Amino acid sequence: MSGTGGTRGVRSAERREEIVLAALEVIAERGYRGASLAAVAQRVGLTQQGLLHYFPTKDALLVAVLEERDRWDAVPDSPLRLDLLGSLVEYNAMRPGIVQTFSALLGESVTEGHPAREFFTERYGRVRGAMAAVLRAEYGDRLPSGLTPERAAPLLVAVMDGLQYQWLLDPGSVDMAEACRDFLALLGEGEGEGEESGESGEGGEGGEGGEGGEGGEGGEKGEDGVT
Repeated sequence: MSGTGGTRGVRSAERREEIVLAALEVIAERGYRGASLAAVAQRVGLTQQGLLHYFPTKDALLVAVLEERDRWDAVPDSPLRLDLLGSLVEYNAMRPGIVQTFSALLGESVTEGHPAREFFTERYGRVRGAMAAVLRAEYGDRLPSGLTPERAAPLLVAVMDGLQYQWLLDPGSVDMAEACRDFLALLGEGEGEGEESGESGEGGEGGEGGEGGEGGEGGEKGEDGVT
């Protein structure tokens, strides 16, 4: 009996995986709205009712699709680097159907009890942690702005997801990868400025300027409004 049950469980898991892969294909071909349960069921030789035995709702199937996408995107033993984030965004731009599915489900998942809510809550926790690790590897304990990696990580995630929404709405006007790289450049602004200002403040003309500000010509210029 147990052997039969185990075999049945394996077959059920294999069938679920087959359905998920078929859904990925349909989404890639038809987009989020075109990926109906009927279309996916036909792809795997099931009736729509038969498909509902494995996935009770379309949202449940789409969550499984996003989980599968995350497994594909994971690269074991190869930590993500900050300079590769732009390439990751470029890769996503090649999969508009999946990006559309992700964004549509994300918007719906904020409602209480939505089947995708737990998936996105857990995923965002992982992604924020991963982005904090990427920023720490690049900048150490503080970014040039003074923010910690943990404080900056939600901002980076928000920019990447926000760019996806803008790109989906107006792909001709928004270059996701370019905008992402622009934001990464902003994160790095200020590097080296501390050393430069410190050097100019030690002695030389910089030191003399400080003394002049207390009186003499420095004080007179201040009264005349020239400075």
